[in-house]
Amino acid sequence: MRRALILALGTALFTAGLAAVAAPAMSAPAKVAEVDPTISPKGWVAPKNAMGQPDLSGYWSNATMTPLTRNPKLTDKLVVPKEQAASLEKVFAAALAAADAPTDQKKGPGAVTDPNSPEAQLVKIRPDFAAAGGDVGGYNTFWIDPGNHMMEVNGEYRSSIITTPNGMPPARKTGAPAGGRGYRDVYDSYENRSLGERCIMGFGANAGPPMLANGYYNNNYYIQQSPDAVVIQVELIHDARIVRLKGGHRTDGVRQWMGDSIGHFEGPTLVVETTNIPQGQAFIGSWKNLKVTERFTRVSPTRINYQFQVEDPDTWDKPWGGEYDFTPLHGIVYEYACHEGNYALPAILAGARRQEQEAAAAKAKPGAE
Repeated sequence: MRRALILALGTALFTAGLAAVAAPAMSAPAKVAEVDPTISPKGWVAPKNAMGQPDLSGYWSNATMTPLTRNPKLTDKLVVPKEQAASLEKVFAAALAAADAPTDQKKGPGAVTDPNSPEAQLVKIRPDFAAAGGDVGGYNTFWIDPGNHMMEVNGEYRSSIITTPNGMPPARKTGAPAGGRGYRDVYDSYENRSLGERCIMGFGANAGPPMLANGYYNNNYYIQQSPDAVVIQVELIHDARIVRLKGGHRTDGVRQWMGDSIGHFEGPTLVVETTNIPQGQAFIGSWKNLKVTERFTRVSPTRINYQFQVEDPDTWDKPWGGEYDFTPLHGIVYEYACHEGNYALPAILAGARRQEQEAAAAKAKPGAE
């Protein structure tokens, strides 16, 4: 068997050698130009489904290492040069690999904010990772899947999803409600805790609107279309966002968790307008009079461009927004298991009751003020 294999290999090499001698000299093949998937190919026409709608269906992801807001320590510009983007991606990948490596048993894991810890490089690029791993119960990098690439839109690498001049939300009007949702140190009842802790909605803004990557994991979607609606299945907490294509906004005052979304097609673009957003889903403090307009456009065989605009005359002087591209998800969206109610929630509330009892007992001691 071995001899036959050697003979066959020798014959093949000899035949190849003859072919090389007999073949006329040929010039080197022309270099094929790289195709950027974020730019519409020349002559390409966006596909339509059987109903004649622009086809947005399928499994998509918005995972990216580009944050929602710009990191001024890295750049003050929206567009990052290709070379710098590649360098940041390399550093990010190396930092993730280092953080995922087995912990040194002598040194221990260290704190996320420790400049000597493997996570230090991650925090330089993504400061929000300090909060993710710094608090009690925070995640270490073993559990996160933030995406390994800078977001590219129309051939440009972006430093932030928000497209304002400084990559940050604009200044709020005087008297506008403060940003955030006020869940910190509020433990009176499970009803005062966040919707994410209660397994009702995702802890980030994946479902939206606007639909934003949470920076950690489960940034995947399944889009389905019908004559009457576009349904977006959100992986995190398995939400199903329904965009109605017929009729106007509801007028009964009911505020559904993801607001009231109505949509229509403008050429190749699905335009979605959402109002009636509940306070529990406030976006940077805005909800009561918030209107979010989103645009989904298939710009190439493998990209959906997503743009959002938020406006609230009680909060900001003028509308503002951001942009990113969805990329194909090489797989499907499975059910997200949130332990339906979060096993940690009773412990969180029980801990608060214990603290209250200890404080009351200390106050009742003789001589206590």
